[in-house]
Amino acid sequence: MTYICNVCGYIYDENEGYSAGGIAPGTKWEDLPDGFSCPLCGADKDQFSKQ
Repeated sequence: MTYICNVCGYIYDENEGYSAGGIAPGTKWEDLPDGFSCPLCGADKDQFSKQ
């Protein structure tokens, strides 16, 4: 599943994770820390939409 930042368009792909942020491949959206923010613009997790 992928999620897109509604502010800047960054796409979080659960299959890829976010290695620079310490998030392993396969990490589900709901398992991301509550403090997760967009690595490009800093938008909060609630500013993302499921694609």
